[in-house]
Amino acid sequence: MSDKKVDILIIGSGPAGYTAAIYTSRAGLNTLLYKGDQPGGQLTITSDVENYPGYPDGVMGPEMMVDFEKQAGRFGAEVKSGMISSVNFSSGELIAFSDSNEKIIAKSVIISTGASAKWLNLESEQRLNGKGVSACAVCDGFFFRGQDVAVVGGGDTAAEEALYLSKLTNKVHLVIRRDEMRASVIMQNRIKENDKIEIHWNSEIMEIKGDESVEGIDILNNVTKEITNISLGGVFIAIGHQPNTDIFKDYLNLDESGYILTKPGSTETNVPGVFATGDAQDKIYRQAVTAAGSGCMGALDAERYISNN
Repeated sequence: MSDKKVDILIIGSGPAGYTAAIYTSRAGLNTLLYKGDQPGGQLTITSDVENYPGYPDGVMGPEMMVDFEKQAGRFGAEVKSGMISSVNFSSGELIAFSDSNEKIIAKSVIISTGASAKWLNLESEQRLNGKGVSACAVCDGFFFRGQDVAVVGGGDTAAEEALYLSKLTNKVHLVIRRDEMRASVIMQNRIKENDKIEIHWNSEIMEIKGDESVEGIDILNNVTKEITNISLGGVFIAIGHQPNTDIFKDYLNLDESGYILTKPGSTETNVPGVFATGDAQDKIYRQAVTAAGSGCMGALDAERYISNN
């Protein structure tokens, strides 16, 4: 196995990774980006993106990521398909290994592995993903103006999504598996005071109906065992996200959910020369534009680190 030495290794694509690659390669740094197992990140399963600046008529998520990759390539970034399967940050060098057995030694590493939405693991959910099923109300709620929709979950994220959607849609069905919410008291009160939100306690979705798009849901009441069919146009899964950070857990400080902890006001991790960007460290905003912004920050932090060392 031959060693490949680079100035910057970027692990993961998506808005954060590609933006970092644009900045580092434009600065003349030898940059290698590994796309990961979902090239382009969560935007590749998003149909229309209408809230990213510079696309006044909107853009398809996959098309947007192709544009990002082309721009990174224009400045000389090397973009490779495949995954980084393991890293070693303990030897004084920053070393990574790809799934094709390439060993990379980098002066600096920018992590942009993102996070994956947790799903219900229904066949119909995966089949209709992007066709009325979504994991981001802020991203996709606009497309369901005036319709009835469902939100699945009982925590603060689900409450926030239901409240947001209630401003756009006709009605929101909030499907909660237990007989209580995990959301904060203030969020629970807002939900219960909103007459456009109907709560289905002790309930879970058994199937999402529709062939080419969402047409309704079948929900099971866990207590009465009654199955109810509800006609609606959109289903928003809000049961949390899982950051894709498992390969870093032996070296980087993570929070209890697995998000990489960074120094306030920067993308610095606890390992010198390693920087974390995008949804791998952001569990609050999780937007394409904020991920791209943090990719810029990571690139500038890495460039400064290399200059000073």
